[in-house]
Amino acid sequence: MDLKTQKSVARRSIDAVRTLAMDAVQKAGNGHPGTAMALAPLAYAIYTRFLRHNPENPLWPDRDRFVLSAGHASMLQYALLHLTGYDLPMEEIKNFRQKGSRTPGHPEHFLTPGVETTTGPLGQGFANGVGMAIAERFLADRYNRIGHEVVDHRTFAICSDGDLMEGVANEAASIAGQNGLGKMIYFYDDNRITIDGTTAISFDREDKGKRFEAQGWHVQHVADSEDVDALAEATNNAIAEVDRPSLVIVRSHIAYPAPKAMDTAAAHGSALGEDEVRAAKEAMGLDPDEHFVVPDEVYEHMDQKRRGRELEEGWNRRFAAWRDEFPGLAEEWDQVQSGDPRPGYEEKLPSWDPSETEKLATRKAGAAVMDAFNDYVPTMVGGAADLVNSTSTRFTGGGLFSPNNAGRNVAWGVREHAMGSAVNGIAVHGGMVRPYGSTFLIFSDYMRPAVRLSALMGLKVAWIWTHDSVGLGEDGPTHQPIEHYMALRAIPNLTVIRPADANETSMAWRSIFDTDGPAALLLTRQNVPVLDPGPAEGALRGAYVRADADGEPEVILIGTGSEVAVALEARELLLEQGVAARVVSMPSWEIFDSQEQSYKDWVLPPSVEARVSVEAGVPTGWERYVGFRGRSVGINRFGASAPGEALLEELGISPANVANHALDLLGRSERVSDDPGTPAVEDTDPSEGHS
Repeated sequence: MDLKTQKSVARRSIDAVRTLAMDAVQKAGNGHPGTAMALAPLAYAIYTRFLRHNPENPLWPDRDRFVLSAGHASMLQYALLHLTGYDLPMEEIKNFRQKGSRTPGHPEHFLTPGVETTTGPLGQGFANGVGMAIAERFLADRYNRIGHEVVDHRTFAICSDGDLMEGVANEAASIAGQNGLGKMIYFYDDNRITIDGTTAISFDREDKGKRFEAQGWHVQHVADSEDVDALAEATNNAIAEVDRPSLVIVRSHIAYPAPKAMDTAAAHGSALGEDEVRAAKEAMGLDPDEHFVVPDEVYEHMDQKRRGRELEEGWNRRFAAWRDEFPGLAEEWDQVQSGDPRPGYEEKLPSWDPSETEKLATRKAGAAVMDAFNDYVPTMVGGAADLVNSTSTRFTGGGLFSPNNAGRNVAWGVREHAMGSAVNGIAVHGGMVRPYGSTFLIFSDYMRPAVRLSALMGLKVAWIWTHDSVGLGEDGPTHQPIEHYMALRAIPNLTVIRPADANETSMAWRSIFDTDGPAALLLTRQNVPVLDPGPAEGALRGAYVRADADGEPEVILIGTGSEVAVALEARELLLEQGVAARVVSMPSWEIFDSQEQSYKDWVLPPSVEARVSVEAGVPTGWERYVGFRGRSVGINRFGASAPGEALLEELGISPANVANHALDLLGRSERVSDDPGTPAVEDTDPSEGHS
């Protein structure tokens, strides 16, 4: 094929991307056609000239990763996936945004072949790509040997004005520059349009290129998004730059070449309308009466299956030679691809004898547990948001991740937003066992978008949050979580675990590794009593009987975390009053709810309706366990700057207060003591019933 013909086919292919985007959005009646139209040449160049991928095996380990951070332009990616040979037939393009289709409004990981991560919330994909690049660097350092490179790929991404405006992208860009992630190649769609109008009203005073240069990025500019050769040249330059991440700023015109919609805000988030679709097709020299039509020569030109097969076969040969040369590494490689620890780690987990260790903060216990399973999770990486000495979340001897060393401990800095999103990127990359991010529980608010997306994608990540209650003390209400347990439990598919003591912390990590999706571990700053390790395995079932009555209990006390010790002391006070009480430790609602009904009824017998829960946070939600006669002792106000023990007592998180509420439920008038404060107690609405 001569150069003139080749360019002609290239142009027809680009136009095919545009028409598929216009037709799909128009048929759906809504969507974002403008960006897909404008960036058709760029996406065409990436997918056909640079991206090392195999449509027949979208999960080939050494493929390049592509992230559409501007996820609203999803039809751009769907069109490219369809045209290059992925299992995304035309029927799926026609069903864009419809129920049950594999072409949802924003790209979703595990749903559409070739979609590496779920994007849409702006900035998240940008930061996911940073995590993917971290994973690539780490795996390359661990598994490559001279003459045997089995990990060698890049992360490509397209981002928008909206991505760059979001703070999470700025944090992530700083991390990428700091660590010299040279295999990142990002394209910024500088179309100067947002939903509210031109960026002149919100985003034209700063020089974005200089901002990224200041953060350690290699920056280039392409003046015309229609110039495929210029785009290719910039991409080649970015590939050659190995020491810095690259940003290519591409000047585009949204909705090009639609005559009336081009460069308008309306083209960002609305269908063009039949008349404008016709006009755009006429401008491209196409039949305006044809819909969802792709010429055969375009399919032939765009098909990447043969090229992808050859790329993967070449890697397979290199991988086979590497496997023969390094069988021990190969065995480890096979294990970590599962995302699970090496078998046998459970036997290494520590336990504590209360006669030897009376009290221990669960964050400190967590550090000991991580040291114990260290060797069983060789590709588990993570770190804290500048709080590693407070959260105690590091791998001893794991080294620091930096431009010159791919260590297991990542110094995220004070960047909770980007830390969460990058951890998601590490997880979706593959080959990394349960990556984690850590900070104080109060700052889980900063991470919530990433945590929600980890749950939406079902990622095997660990969120480790310490300083989990007002018991942290003098730092005051700005640092004392109140509503956070319930806010996290409200996220579907997120397993929240709040262990009572050091021994439950060991069990909590076992539960984390057994969980298919993301898990959150909530740990104390303050020392809490170490309990008898014997019953602690019950924590693996989410809730268990920690201490029982002789015979049928009259009342059940349910606690989580540090409040289990409060419930145990309350049980002793009730025993002095002749009341038989059962104490249930419930570290995880989600795990307990997944148990068979017979077990749940054994732990919480329906016949025992007098129940009191105790947790140092808002009590909303506990009605599902305490039932229509139950009460929930919690905290319905912000904390204060005071010693933690005194503050807990003042707010009613005390054995006496719990015992007195149990006595109330039993119709007993006696009191075990006077409490200094007014506790926050939530009586359950009788209509709620109990589980």
